[in-house]
Amino acid sequence: MIGPRSGPMLQQAVSALAPPPGVRVWLAAGVTDMRKGFDGLAALVQQTLSLDPFSGQLFAFRGKRGDLVKVLSWDGQGLCLYSKRMEKGRFVWPHQAFRSALADANETPGKRKMVLYR
Repeated sequence: MIGPRSGPMLQQAVSALAPPPGVRVWLAAGVTDMRKGFDGLAALVQQTLSLDPFSGQLFAFRGKRGDLVKVLSWDGQGLCLYSKRMEKGRFVWPHQAFRSALADANETPGKRKMVLYR
């Protein structure tokens, strides 16, 4: 093992992976085709939400089986695509019915396809 399990090095690693304060995290309600990569997910953000995938916000997508999540973000130099697959269990995720319950009269129809997590 290289480096200590705690201390300044661990704190730096954790802070490098955590999003900065104030960053919005959007969860795609329902399921997404997990075969999509950088371009497909960025297009989904643009077409569904009318938002800019290069804005620095985080956009999270879950597959049908529930064991895979992908997060798309822009780090200032390029798009980043993070993925996590659960070996056991599933990710808890809002369903489309939940999305409709959160819909506000002031939201555009496209924004109802994703939930803003704060």
